[in-house]
Amino acid sequence: MAATLNIFITGATGYIGGSVLARLLKHPDIKSFQITALVRSSEKAEKLKTLGVETVLGSYTDEDLSFLTEAASKADVVFAMANADLLAPAKAILSGLKKKHETDGSVPVLIHTAPLIQNIFQWKIAIIMDDARGLHGNHKMYSDLDVDALNALPATVVHRNVDIPVVEADQEGYLKSYLIIPGTVYGEVSGPLIDLGIQNPNSIQFPSIIKASIARKQGGYFGKGLNRWPGVEVNNVADLYVVLFDAIRTNPSGVPHGREGYYFAENCEYSAEEVARAISEALVDLGVGTSREPSAFTEEECGKYWKAWTYLATNCYCKADRARALGWKPVHGKEALLASIKPAVALVLKTLQPKM
Repeated sequence: MAATLNIFITGATGYIGGSVLARLLKHPDIKSFQITALVRSSEKAEKLKTLGVETVLGSYTDEDLSFLTEAASKADVVFAMANADLLAPAKAILSGLKKKHETDGSVPVLIHTAPLIQNIFQWKIAIIMDDARGLHGNHKMYSDLDVDALNALPATVVHRNVDIPVVEADQEGYLKSYLIIPGTVYGEVSGPLIDLGIQNPNSIQFPSIIKASIARKQGGYFGKGLNRWPGVEVNNVADLYVVLFDAIRTNPSGVPHGREGYYFAENCEYSAEEVARAISEALVDLGVGTSREPSAFTEEECGKYWKAWTYLATNCYCKADRARALGWKPVHGKEALLASIKPAVALVLKTLQPKM
């Protein structure tokens, strides 16, 4: 790659994206990086410039996405960490990377976030979930080494509408694609973007359930609460992006990409009932809850708080074998996940305080 590495980041002020950017800013090779981030407001742009980050103003939902194509056409590496289900911005980025290849002959890198569930809740592992509705915990275990099974998933599966074109672009040869696919991401974030007040400090999956539980003053689950999901701590996920990024730079031909470039992120497994119980206990401890025991959400509650609650009631089993083989070493497991619930409940209560 060039002496100056041009990096373009989308989702740079998000929960995961801001944590990745924070790591790039303290990377040993930061002096050779030129980082540009997509932001939606001039206020965030000005604050990012104080960190040495150039910016592009715009949004994935804008009608004219030419700014994405232009920014990608100048990038050696793109970290795509915004909405993973919108095809138009993905195509705009792919067009820019193709233009880059046709202009200078290089093969730029696209590190794309493909959460297990993104569509509504912004998680990527949804590509391998079922429709358990909380009634059982039986489901197939997928490894990120199971590339035949993963590539066989149809375009109708959540996220595949974008994942497939990304992998096809790799096959055409004008870029190298790598899909990072995290399970439920949890935990506290810190760093310069948090200090500047421009990074989203919250995950999406747990707060959704916490808000509904606060309203009923008791932790809730769907069906019988037997469905299970993989979990991964937010800083561990951010570390995976950097581990992959460094591996690509040092050994570009040795890091699987395209049809083999799937990298799951997980380090524990939890049930919906366990999370609901932790929420119930936290609510009681914080003076809001009525019982330390959780209970099932009613049909009325499901319709009131979620447009698609069944996504939250699925099973999803995965193993990050390829990610670990790359050198990724997550350190936070199930105990940390359950311990993160009480601070998360307290944070949600704080944001809801004026309304309560």
